[in-house]
Amino acid sequence: MEKFFKLIEAKNLKREVPAFNIGDTVDVQVKIVEEGKTRLQTFEGIVIARKGSGLRETFTVRKISYGEGVERVFPLHSPAVDKIVVVKKGDVRRAKLYYLKKKVGKETKVDEKIQQVEGSQTPPAGTAPQAGEGA
Repeated sequence: MEKFFKLIEAKNLKREVPAFNIGDTVDVQVKIVEEGKTRLQTFEGIVIARKGSGLRETFTVRKISYGEGVERVFPLHSPAVDKIVVVKKGDVRRAKLYYLKKKVGKETKVDEKIQQVEGSQTPPAGTAPQAGEGA
């Protein structure tokens, strides 16, 4: 019986799911059906939680809209979720960012993760250049 469930799950899993983590700012494009027409609606916010695994995996996105906090839970492999675009990477130390619900204004900002490009030879901040380097 378990093999049967895994077979159905494998058939319905999305192939192209972008790599995103907690604290990342994402733009989720959701298919909305109105009067027989389908359109895409975007929901941009910070990922504050991810739960589950496989077909049942969900993620929660929070944004501030007209001064009110709005959270939405999306099933990761839902056919209603058309595309997930990572706008910027967040640098956090928690698995769930529920503490952001109590914050107001600039306190809700998440630091951006800065990745160093391979091949750049810049010394770390606070170190003096060695002899023969630069001016």
